[in-house]
Amino acid sequence: MKFLNAGMSRFLLRLLAAHTARSEASLPRVHSVPSRSIIDLSYSTHFMDFKGSSIPSSMKKLVVTKLSQNFKEAVSLQTAPVPTPGDGELLVRNRYVGINASDINYSAGRYDPSVAPPFDIGFEGVGDVVGLGLSASANFTVGDTVAYMNNGAFAEYTVISAKKAIPVPAARPELLTLLVSGATAHIALQRLGELKEGDTVLVTAAAGGTGQFAVQFAKMAGCHVVGTCSSDEKAGFLKTIGCDRPINYKSEDLAATLRKEYPKGVDVVYESVGGSIFDLAVNNLATRGRMLVIGFISGYQSASGLQPVRGGTLPAKLLQKSASIRGFFLPHFTADYVKSLRSMQELLAKGRLVCEVDDGERGDGGRFVGLESVYRAVEYMYAGKNLGKVVVDLQPQNKSKL
Repeated sequence: MKFLNAGMSRFLLRLLAAHTARSEASLPRVHSVPSRSIIDLSYSTHFMDFKGSSIPSSMKKLVVTKLSQNFKEAVSLQTAPVPTPGDGELLVRNRYVGINASDINYSAGRYDPSVAPPFDIGFEGVGDVVGLGLSASANFTVGDTVAYMNNGAFAEYTVISAKKAIPVPAARPELLTLLVSGATAHIALQRLGELKEGDTVLVTAAAGGTGQFAVQFAKMAGCHVVGTCSSDEKAGFLKTIGCDRPINYKSEDLAATLRKEYPKGVDVVYESVGGSIFDLAVNNLATRGRMLVIGFISGYQSASGLQPVRGGTLPAKLLQKSASIRGFFLPHFTADYVKSLRSMQELLAKGRLVCEVDDGERGDGGRFVGLESVYRAVEYMYAGKNLGKVVVDLQPQNKSKL
């Protein structure tokens, strides 16, 4: 009985298969379609940006291959695959990138000694969104223009978290001046400067990327502003942005000028140079004066990253004047960043904030164009030639978009 049941089962299965085949033959042919994501990330072949030009499979970027304060020795120009954005990420085609004094601190491994080469470099950029992950599409779309502060900006394309992207109306180099340089001055003076109307504020390297903002924000607070610089051209610029007393230290004795014109000292110092300038600033603090140390660029190119200061007498000098020295490092003030950036954008939109950009046009080599010119831009800044924020143009309009 079991044998008959098994044979009958096989017969019925063959009969059912034949019937099914005849039924399928009588139906219209349906072609299967491979599954596809809502957002196509196979962009090297298919993904198109908002202007209709396909994204290449490879790009140029700068990579730290050796830890060194010598930027040329530390950083190499490489060809790498264009990265794919993850679910909450944006792929940005960079238009402009900003140069910062801290770039060589980063190439020397001073910020995170645990990180070993190779690693990407560059802190800030502005450009167009050309690819994005699914959840990122809730707030952004291909064709949007964004600014950002994120490691790895020295590249033709950069992947960033959508949470770090700042929507902007257009890719303008002026916007780069706000991301690090402007935010440093804005937050440091507000949180640590304790500015009061009538205070005297000394800004060192006042015509540089961040100094120009310290001058303007101090003036907005009703302060008398003194700014140091290295040329008459820079002194003239400082006057246009409200600096009450520009001092060209190459033609005037800075120490003698401060003693003569400000015998009671200065209430606040926005200090970014270090070394002998740091010592001079300490000596010229007023009673209850505040010095904000936002950098010490004069030492960055040395092996230690520092220039010697007269620290032996520092406690006594501070005690005698009830003065203080306060360090400022932007990553420690992330809670203030978004509010600060919005405030500066509003000032810029109203024409109340000057964002001076130096694209190298005044220099011997001409404008900084393309990733290759980042090396020259860093040298230019460290030679003290810049007036304002140094910016590199990666995608000039008269050249290929790619």
